[in-house]
Amino acid sequence: MSATKTIPDGMEINDIPILLRRKIEAMILKHVLDVITERTSREEGEAVIGETCSRSAIEQGQQLAEALGRAPDLTDFAEIQPNWTREDALQIEMLEATEEKMDFNVTRCRYSEMYKEMGLGDIGHLLSCNRDGDFCIGYNPEIDLTRTQTIMKGASHCDFRYRMKKKEA
Repeated sequence: MSATKTIPDGMEINDIPILLRRKIEAMILKHVLDVITERTSREEGEAVIGETCSRSAIEQGQQLAEALGRAPDLTDFAEIQPNWTREDALQIEMLEATEEKMDFNVTRCRYSEMYKEMGLGDIGHLLSCNRDGDFCIGYNPEIDLTRTQTIMKGASHCDFRYRMKKKEA
């Protein structure tokens, strides 16, 4: 009996849990990083990986906003958050969620655990963490993210603080 799982016809990319998507991406990007490092430098490799993940995050944000059909606010953002927490990928302590602000702490991050297990803990921030703010650029550029610490970089928790930008009078 094969351990391989098949993907049914008609399955969409968003049907695949994000944790699994990130693992597949990381498996490929690890080799891309190695090749770029061999040809130029580790610094250039990390820059390329960072830019690649940033562009991907912006595009994914745009796609979700387009599917909504209007400029999303933080209430909409809270509704899609289960995409990232699916399969217990993140354990979150929600502090406050309104149309104007959303504050929460991530107390467990399986993304970080996975990258470390893959030997990619040193670039996990490029593969996942940096995507968070970039996603907002595509989803709604009026959403700002402030985060001062991450589990990926050794903190006890990640502190996510999203705000809608104040409208000019």
